[in-house]
Amino acid sequence: MFRLTPEGAARPPLAFTFDGRAMTGRAGDTIAAALLANGVAACRTTPVSDAPRAPYCLMGACFDCLVVVDGVGNRQGCLTPLEDGMRIESQRGRRAVAELAS
Repeated sequence: MFRLTPEGAARPPLAFTFDGRAMTGRAGDTIAAALLANGVAACRTTPVSDAPRAPYCLMGACFDCLVVVDGVGNRQGCLTPLEDGMRIESQRGRRAVAELAS
């Protein structure tokens, strides 16, 4: 469903990991766009029912694209630019209280 346009293919590649798996995005991509282009079906689970969620609105309104980026949770993947070497993880439920203190 998601594939690079000719203009997108010309942008420099960026390496990142998602849940420990090596993936590649392009300069100018958001985290959510890069995950979708790599076939990731879900990037978080809900706090109450543990239901999987994936990027939905891609404009920062729905919060279904929350991920953990380099150890920091509650990052909106649709608003966060992808950077080379990012370590992105699925967000499981809500952000841990210990993370809030840091």
